[in-house]
Amino acid sequence: MKNFYITTPIYYASGRLHIGSACTTCFCDSYARYKKQLGYDTRFLTGMDEHGQKVEIKAEEKGISPQEYVDILAERAKKLWKYLECREDYFVRTTDQNHIEQIQKVFEMMQENGDIYLGNYEGWYCVSCETFFTATEVGAEHVCPSCGKKVSIVSEESYFFRLSKYAKPLLDYIDSHPLFIQPESRKNEVISFIKQGLEDLSISRSSFSWGIPIKANPKHVVYVWLDALFNYLTSLGFLEDDKSLYDKYWLEGEVVHVVAKDILRFHAIFWPAFLMSINVPVNFTLFAHGWYLMMGDKMSKSKGNVIYPETLVKRYGLDSFRYYILRELPFSDDTVCTPEDYISRYNNDLVNDFGNLVSRTFSMADKYFQGHVEKEETDNPYLLDLKKTALETISLYHDYMKEFKVNKALQEINKLVSRTNKVIDETLPWTLFKEGQTKELKAVIYYLLEAIRIESVLYVPYLIETAPIIFAHLNTTKEEENLINLSFSNKNEYNVVKLEGPLFPRENDPDKAKEEIIKDMEYELSLGA
Repeated sequence: MKNFYITTPIYYASGRLHIGSACTTCFCDSYARYKKQLGYDTRFLTGMDEHGQKVEIKAEEKGISPQEYVDILAERAKKLWKYLECREDYFVRTTDQNHIEQIQKVFEMMQENGDIYLGNYEGWYCVSCETFFTATEVGAEHVCPSCGKKVSIVSEESYFFRLSKYAKPLLDYIDSHPLFIQPESRKNEVISFIKQGLEDLSISRSSFSWGIPIKANPKHVVYVWLDALFNYLTSLGFLEDDKSLYDKYWLEGEVVHVVAKDILRFHAIFWPAFLMSINVPVNFTLFAHGWYLMMGDKMSKSKGNVIYPETLVKRYGLDSFRYYILRELPFSDDTVCTPEDYISRYNNDLVNDFGNLVSRTFSMADKYFQGHVEKEETDNPYLLDLKKTALETISLYHDYMKEFKVNKALQEINKLVSRTNKVIDETLPWTLFKEGQTKELKAVIYYLLEAIRIESVLYVPYLIETAPIIFAHLNTTKEEENLINLSFSNKNEYNVVKLEGPLFPRENDPDKAKEEIIKDMEYELSLGA
């Protein structure tokens, strides 16, 4: 059995998680489900990044300890992922004792290798992003190029990592591993940044205490990004006595890190350089997707344009939420998300196209054959074209999934659904019934059911509540729901149970729904972080 390890970034403990974070987590969960369908032994990791000055300040504002503060946020995050049916295998926290001990060992290993030295740092620092920036990056306005907040000059004693030493090894690795960073535009961005010259990286702070102390010099705590990035390995126990998970998933598996583009540099430059420093294989693929823009701008609580997953799930159900954020996934460019877009996608793709197709077909199977439909061969060109389209869809679906283009993979299923709907108009089953053409009618209904079965198998990672309902009404076996060797005419007969109601209830008043969603957004924001 092949091994597969997929990770989200660990989310910073600064407040409530919105649909941007949910997009990344649902992507990883769906991709893990896809790999499980293919027979992989999968491991899905997410968690919380809990150290740093920002956390210390937030906790102080609330009158509680930093540990109490991050405990609250970690439980909220776990509750959200459970609510979205994101089934992580491990939830890592950087305050976990096993993580802390391994990070202290990592620091010592880097120091022993000559990659860490003590010096003094002065530079522009963003507390919100826990990141230092050059004068050029912050510009004359002295604002963070990532979050737009004011930065300040920080001057203090610091340990440094010899990042400049790894410029050539990084470029060589990227050149010899063309699929290391995806999409291509992100790879080009990283190459350009490295070629501009890498400066040694400050990896400790002494102006605050909420972090992992350096054993040899406890007044220093480990820089939050060195601390955070190693979660991908500490959660596997790579420096513990039992290294079985590390061997299985990192050394012997396929590893994918999924992040948003704003933390590309940390994962594409800092992380592989850290690994090279301690002689751990750079055995991962990095997929950095774009942002979800709400109302045309990056989501921000201060701008009042944040939408939380719960708002949409409560109104339209879990499947519609997971479907939408992955169908509109910002693969390379950013994607604008609006309530009207959401409602339109829901009504068009799920209600009108797929939901209606399933309902109509199941009803016809019940009406014309009392639900019992046997396989019937045919030379009908419309049905043969449907079969051909279904087989092409399966192939294209896998091709896009290999490239992390989940949105494109879903579009291919959409096309098959549209082609299946069209077959009903082309073959006119009700006319065949009236004319007594039973054999031809049986072939039509069988081909429609086969197409729906295939579509449902492909939808398994996304429509996680709906696909099992369809399988139950089709009375399929586990083998017939299997993605491996999925093909047309796999099933000899169907015993269909008619649906009692719609799979997806229609939104009949989109304008009113949009207003209500915006009110819900305002209400949720009013509750605070």
